[in-house]
Amino acid sequence: MTQPTDIRRVRGHRPRLLDLFSCAGGAGTGYARAGFAVDGCDIAHRPNYPFPYHHGDALAYLAALIATGEIERYAIVHASPPCQHGCALTVGTNASQGWGRTHVDLVASTRTLLDKTGLPYIIEQPNGRADIRKDLTLCGEMFGLGVIRHRNFELGGWTIEQLAHVPHRGRVRGYRHGQYFDGPYVAAYGNGGGKPSVPELQAAMGIDWTDVREELTEAIPPTYTEFIGRAFLAQAAWEVAA
Repeated sequence: MTQPTDIRRVRGHRPRLLDLFSCAGGAGTGYARAGFAVDGCDIAHRPNYPFPYHHGDALAYLAALIATGEIERYAIVHASPPCQHGCALTVGTNASQGWGRTHVDLVASTRTLLDKTGLPYIIEQPNGRADIRKDLTLCGEMFGLGVIRHRNFELGGWTIEQLAHVPHRGRVRGYRHGQYFDGPYVAAYGNGGGKPSVPELQAAMGIDWTDVREELTEAIPPTYTEFIGRAFLAQAAWEVAA
């Protein structure tokens, strides 16, 4: 596995990052702010994605990049495969509503292909997934955001120091089992139960380039990946263009 300190550095150019399962660009935007040139790939049409992207199956696209050698133009790969299988929001009481373990699970196949790239990589998933290493866990309160949104990151071929988890200031606003609770955070998922408006979601997540609720509720706050990207570039001692 290629280590960050071995990556080719080119003065005056940004290192390239491949953003797989990119959705509307929450993760990609954070990496761009950190100093990467970002290319995305998503199976859905994403006109709000703010960077060049390939419209198609992410794993098929990655396999093609590996087969042709084009993957070598990238310094690192980020992947956010579908998270519903085994996610905390789709088990327990929600399973009885048909949201349980019937969803497609692409984590293992994503990891297999990422290992074949020879590049450092990041796999992102929410809480509840037991099939990824929790090399890093991030929470909105670590960055002063208006969402909790815990996310776990498996790091292939490199490491990062875990931030201390900051105690939450209160509850997530909304209804729980018919009772309304107020609090300093909004729920970045679903529609009912006292969920936030689109402008509230945008403000809480730090996302202003899409007003599509589905894209906002699936996004990673860019602050998370900006932190990850800056840590990677610092380890690689990459000379990033301004």
